[in-house]
Amino acid sequence: MDLTTIIIAEDNPKDFEFLLQMFGGGTQSLFNIERAVNGQVALEMALQHEVPLVVSDIQMPVLNGIDFARALWEKCPKARIVFWSQFKDEMYVRTLAKIVPADTVYGYVLKSNPKDRISLAIRTVLLEEQCWIDPEVRKVQGLAGTKQTALSDIEYEALLDISLGLTDNVIAKRRYLSRRGVQSRLNSLYTKLGLDQEQFHSKETGDTINLRNRAITVALKRGLINAFELEKQEKELQKWLEKFKEQLD
Repeated sequence: MDLTTIIIAEDNPKDFEFLLQMFGGGTQSLFNIERAVNGQVALEMALQHEVPLVVSDIQMPVLNGIDFARALWEKCPKARIVFWSQFKDEMYVRTLAKIVPADTVYGYVLKSNPKDRISLAIRTVLLEEQCWIDPEVRKVQGLAGTKQTALSDIEYEALLDISLGLTDNVIAKRRYLSRRGVQSRLNSLYTKLGLDQEQFHSKETGDTINLRNRAITVALKRGLINAFELEKQEKELQKWLEKFKEQLD
């Protein structure tokens, strides 16, 4: 009897062992489990199957779970992926909403769930071909999908720029904008984050809270940015700075 192959993309040995045991790891298992230690290896393995079945962590080295899924779905939209993660950050939910192909079955379950719920989520997606989204993730989806609060690509780009500590002048050069254009993007971002400049202005002292810093605080709380993804953005920034310096020389 041919066993169903399931690829587990997980760089943490303990988390991989947990899933392996959940699938009944050992000689009596009904599944053929293949492990990928990062997203790039998972992609190479998945593309060897007509309909890949994958359980993938999100924060992984080389290629994270979101970029892995994007690359796989571009070549194999029928691939079924269950994202299992300790993170429900809005930045991940926001990106997923853009990259999931139409009619594609996928799932998202938090690692903090009991074993039986994790098992249910995985089996529902990979074997029963139905979507399964963690209730906590659904709450984040609601926030990310509301016009009043959901960030556009331009607003999200502005958030990344100020999170990296860029001034208006540097943002203008990097994004090919005028100073007024930069301010327009930032004001739009502040509105989506619920920041009102008048709200943070004291008539008594004339002091105003730094909206840039406040925006970053709110974004961190909402899960729009995190240290893992900012590290990736920092690398992109350094590449741009090198090219910019070359143009000046």
